[in-house]
Amino acid sequence: MTATRHDGADLLNEVEAFHRRFNVFPLEAAYTAVTLWDAHAHLIEAFDSTPRIAFLSPEPGSGKSRALEVIETLVPNRMMAANATANAMFRAVSATETRPTILFDEVDAIFGPAAGGDEQLRAFINAGHRRGASTWRCVGDGSNQTPTEFPSYCAVAMAGLGSLPDTILTRSVIVRMRRRAPNEVIEPWRKRLNEPEGHALRDRLAKWAASVRQQIDGAFPEMPDGVTDRPADVWEALLAVADAAGGNWPERARAACLELVNAAKQNDKASIGIRLLTDLRDTVFNGAHRMPTAHILATLNGMDDAPWADIGGKPLDPRALAKRLGEYVTADNEPVKARNIKTGDGVAKGYYAVDLTDAWNRYCPPPPESPLPPLPGLENPA
Repeated sequence: MTATRHDGADLLNEVEAFHRRFNVFPLEAAYTAVTLWDAHAHLIEAFDSTPRIAFLSPEPGSGKSRALEVIETLVPNRMMAANATANAMFRAVSATETRPTILFDEVDAIFGPAAGGDEQLRAFINAGHRRGASTWRCVGDGSNQTPTEFPSYCAVAMAGLGSLPDTILTRSVIVRMRRRAPNEVIEPWRKRLNEPEGHALRDRLAKWAASVRQQIDGAFPEMPDGVTDRPADVWEALLAVADAAGGNWPERARAACLELVNAAKQNDKASIGIRLLTDLRDTVFNGAHRMPTAHILATLNGMDDAPWADIGGKPLDPRALAKRLGEYVTADNEPVKARNIKTGDGVAKGYYAVDLTDAWNRYCPPPPESPLPPLPGLENPA
């Protein structure tokens, strides 16, 4: 077993070195994660879930497609699926004796803001995160149709511009790519020359995976402190691979896990509601017990780095604010609502921190260490 573990560590080192020849990733942790993801694809049947890996960038020419090209040579039964339909995916996964590894380039053509989204494909990608997941469709002609089960569980790597639906992002290891700087030099990718090198590593990964399959099957690796729930599901398979490989990979994997999970939290734009709650707590209230709606809107719409001044083409207004905050409840399980606030000029509508505290505690990241002092005259409730 010791020899196998050492062989695994050395092999992962070689796979990582292969990526470094052709890919520039934004963080060192990304090399660790991508290498472990390549290896996990050979062991997918040993896990309860498979993480998606997503290479995303705001601009083209950032190396996303090249990352998929390199991965394509390293994973089993690769299936390039640019612009594939959901029905094609259902049949591809269920029709093969060995599960494909789906590599989805230009995924923004499906989920980008101008594409309108594809709910069937999104549901397929989400469902296939879990072993045993299936998608049901009616198959046949006219009235002669039969409900048919299509297995969905398979490894998926994606590359695209912008972002992805939040349900996919939370199931993914996210690598936010960027264009290479002048001093970041890599080898040119030559398919005829470099693909056989990748295939040789792929075959060695498959052989190693078979040797550790029994060891990994049913393993529950120890998670870094603070990594729970969905992030733990995402990283469980990758940490299990690192533990089986040995060497310094278990430590590297856990460090990469913490770094990329925290980076995903900092870059998470999936929920505008959480952004609203956080901005209210940290920028608008700042320790105050109550705040008039007029001041809330003036502050939110004046934030240069926030979306509030342009929500659907117009600034956030009292009605939209009330609608968004009404989706959350107080500690008494009542919808958050504007209430009367007594001021020197009379009574104004506004919101109380006590009504928002439960939502702040449940949804927002930890508050800053030293919030700014509250505005004069608003320190205490009326």
